[in-house]
Amino acid sequence: MELNVTPWTDAEPPTEEVLREKMVEQELTVAHWSGQPQGVIEGHTHGYHKILAVVSGSIKFEFPTRHKTITLKAGDQLELPAGLRHTATVGMDGVTCLEAHVY
Repeated sequence: MELNVTPWTDAEPPTEEVLREKMVEQELTVAHWSGQPQGVIEGHTHGYHKILAVVSGSIKFEFPTRHKTITLKAGDQLELPAGLRHTATVGMDGVTCLEAHVY
């Protein structure tokens, strides 16, 4: 899996049910989480591939080893490879996400 962002392109923002359904169709086990406005998640890695979809709000990911910053908003999906160091900062309105771990 490569680092990949799939932006939401529909005119209307997605519902959690629509995003969850898309992930379940891929046979993923989906978890729900949210972050407080301007919350910071310090640099770390995962031992699994992560697929994350933003339900509402926004979150900015920074990938120092790739010199890349990505901001996700409602409907956007991130595919995050195992072992890729990253930090995250929640947007001004907080964030609600769905995520799945792929081992």
